[in-house]
Amino acid sequence: MGEINSYKDLDIWKQGIELTVDIYSLLKDFPVEERFGIISQIKRASISIPANIAEGWGRNSTKSYSLFLKQARGSLYELETELIIANRIGYLKENCEDIFDKITTLSKMINSLINKLDNDK
Repeated sequence: MGEINSYKDLDIWKQGIELTVDIYSLLKDFPVEERFGIISQIKRASISIPANIAEGWGRNSTKSYSLFLKQARGSLYELETELIIANRIGYLKENCEDIFDKITTLSKMINSLINKLDNDK
């Protein structure tokens, strides 16, 4: 593993960015009338994940970073819930197992880092 000098070096941040880009691509097929509804909610939740990872890193405190990671995890679960709803409504036109797999992987990564930070106190 390389040296970590910035939040941009963190795999969880990189995975969060990748997931957000995938989400934006997925949303192109949603109905236009959902622009201010579920599309907006999904975008905000997905962007919040890497944003909270970065903001927590910038706080320069283990306790604060753990709290921001928990916020990122909450946004990840919110995103997953919104995608489940979108799927049940019929808005997901393609097989999105890869996105759900990325959510699961990122959840495990965030949980692992939270546990490490909380146990190192």
